[in-house]
Amino acid sequence: MTSTDVTALVERLWRAEAASMLGALSRRLGDFDLAEEALAEAVTAALKLWPDEGVPAQPTGWLVTTGWRKAIDRLRREAVGREKLARVGSEPPPAPGVDDRLAMIFACCHPDLSEASRVALTLYAASGLSTAEIAAAFLVPVPTMAQRLSRARKQLRDRGIRVELPDDPSARLPAVLAVIYLVFNEGYLSSGRSAHRRELAREGLDLARQLARMLPREPEVAGLTALLELHEARAATRFDSWGRLVLLEHQDRRRWDTALMERAAVRLRDAVRQGRTGPYQVQAGIAAMHAFAVSYEKTPWAEVRAMYDRLAALDGSPVVLLNRAVATRFAISPATALAEVDDLRDRLDGYHLWHAARADLLAALGRRDEARAAAERALELATNPAERELLSRRIADPGRPGPPPADLLA
Repeated sequence: MTSTDVTALVERLWRAEAASMLGALSRRLGDFDLAEEALAEAVTAALKLWPDEGVPAQPTGWLVTTGWRKAIDRLRREAVGREKLARVGSEPPPAPGVDDRLAMIFACCHPDLSEASRVALTLYAASGLSTAEIAAAFLVPVPTMAQRLSRARKQLRDRGIRVELPDDPSARLPAVLAVIYLVFNEGYLSSGRSAHRRELAREGLDLARQLARMLPREPEVAGLTALLELHEARAATRFDSWGRLVLLEHQDRRRWDTALMERAAVRLRDAVRQGRTGPYQVQAGIAAMHAFAVSYEKTPWAEVRAMYDRLAALDGSPVVLLNRAVATRFAISPATALAEVDDLRDRLDGYHLWHAARADLLAALGRRDEARAAAERALELATNPAERELLSRRIADPGRPGPPPADLLA
């Protein structure tokens, strides 16, 4: 193979197997930084040797074994390292596998880490994205993201968080799922004009699918994966050719990925049959009702509203009640929905989508001046560029309502 071919192969291996390789070394060494540095040296060795010697039959195993030898050599050169070497032994770790990948994901998403650290580490170590790719996805300079990753590693080290499977994975699972959902949403809500942001959404979905394969008896993992797949099935219609956000009611349903929707529905049914309902399964159920409705007008709004009642019982967030009010508008009346929204003022007055939903309902009731004022307040509070552009359009056309809350936005 040529050097170019080897470079491309190593990049694919890193993207696909970074978590399991880093997990295999980190679990054995008890040191994420040492594992990362040793594996980087192994990659450098592969780029130098493989073009002439050929790619080994088990390239991932070769990288881990070579990385292990590099780490052992370093430990032997250091007094502290020799003490650690006495504890870990010199036998190389077995070939990396599912448990190593899972251990890495759980370590990156440890609840003791800050949210920014969890996201950065997960994308770097569990998804195999480079620092430059992560920086581009989050629209920050590469040095800024490098510093964020450095702080994340320091938090991992200072808190003594080991890369290992927790005794009770279910106790840490909510933190893992929350990070994966956040990664997906970071890309999904802002991907109209940025290929890097689009890649971020795909990485979130890929992480969810990996986790679903590794934890088939965890229904909430399947629920989150089905939810993301249902969103992803509509991705091609969420932005127009100018990169502007398209609301659900105006999307071309003929362009939705029906095969992906069906797979998500099967995944969700299998999860529900396990008899342990959680909020991600209910959210996926709501998304499925929207996905399989023949039109926006024929959405089963009364059933959607009932599902939000179930979700509110599991997650008392006021945002859940705000989204329920959107269904109330169609299931009962705009006036009833407005009363529900106004009841949330004390908790959501600083949330742009509360004002946007209120503008929508006021416009439906013919209260145009109040609707415009609410939409302008929503624009003041909004930070997402796509949402700001949409709100600006709606304000410029006061005869049209503003966008509804997040679940129905696009």
